[in-house]
Amino acid sequence: MDNKRKTVSQTRARDLGLPFKGRTGPLNAITDVAGIAVGFHTISEDVPRPGRKRPVRTGVTAILPHAGSAVPIPVYAGVHRFNGNGEMTGTHWIEDGGFFLGPVMITNTHAVGMTHHATIKWMLERYASTYDSDNFLWIMPVVAETYDGVLNDINGQPIGEAEVRAALDAASGGPVKEGNCGGGTGMIAYGFKGGTGTASRVVEFGGRDYTIGTLVQANHGQRDWLTICGVPVGEHMRDGTPQSQMQERGSIIVVIATDLPMAPHQLQRLARRASIGIGRNGTPGGNNSGDIFLAFSTANPQPMAHRAPPRLALEIVNDEMLDPVYLATVDTVEEAVVNAMIAAEDSGGTAHDRFKIEAIRHEPLLEVMRKYGR
Repeated sequence: MDNKRKTVSQTRARDLGLPFKGRTGPLNAITDVAGIAVGFHTISEDVPRPGRKRPVRTGVTAILPHAGSAVPIPVYAGVHRFNGNGEMTGTHWIEDGGFFLGPVMITNTHAVGMTHHATIKWMLERYASTYDSDNFLWIMPVVAETYDGVLNDINGQPIGEAEVRAALDAASGGPVKEGNCGGGTGMIAYGFKGGTGTASRVVEFGGRDYTIGTLVQANHGQRDWLTICGVPVGEHMRDGTPQSQMQERGSIIVVIATDLPMAPHQLQRLARRASIGIGRNGTPGGNNSGDIFLAFSTANPQPMAHRAPPRLALEIVNDEMLDPVYLATVDTVEEAVVNAMIAAEDSGGTAHDRFKIEAIRHEPLLEVMRKYGR
């Protein structure tokens, strides 16, 4: 499945009139940042595979910075671990070296190893002239995860090399599909069907416009915590179903991209603001949640270290002027989570499932919002 958003079938938060603030990019998506491409591979089955008891509902999401480049380009980056019950590979070097190289991948918890392996192989082939045997270069992909074992036969490990490569090969710019797609296929947020969501903001900085784009894999929260645009929605939408009684046991991955020229220490601070963004929707960061955030900048493209000169020129923004950027980042994270839930569809509920996880119903949601004048 590709990543194109089908506007006739997918509704987003702003389509419902939910009052999110700020000026979005043309697509209100991470792909509003020039050079970013997103790809998905989605598996959604209602019948178990031979020898298995549960259906497969999972996938892989690929985010490619500098997607059109024939050579890998390092991107400056920062990470933040709000609650560490999860995994994002490559972060030790991001913290020490301040950059990463190659795609950012998101999948399920038990597919991290395969996704890491397959992404390395894809990069070896895609950038063969860079990674020949004489260069003694290594590859450390960024691979993040959340747990989809409620709706997916996660222990069957259905993600293989072909599925990872399919997500990478599908990556493109343009509208981004949301909800039950890619790594978000089997995810649950606040007791509703969750998954993949995205949003963007345009900020004026030093006399020109820059873009901040966020993509989330939302698999966190519990029903009574859910808050949308300041309204305690979850308190009004507990319906006695098992899914509305679920305790926090998931995670959220947040990937923030920008074309602002930011240094690694600034990007780490930017990633930290995702904590406030997810907090706006109600989560306090539960003990069982892996809340891990990555921020990177496509500005200041540099050659790989073995081809770079002894001295590098780096443009960075003034820290004193970053508050509007922080606010815009928080806004994108908050809206991306809600977009994931609004676009999601019911999942499970077959004779082979333990649960049916329903998507949030739009009209009951709007009824609650109207009660609060929103």
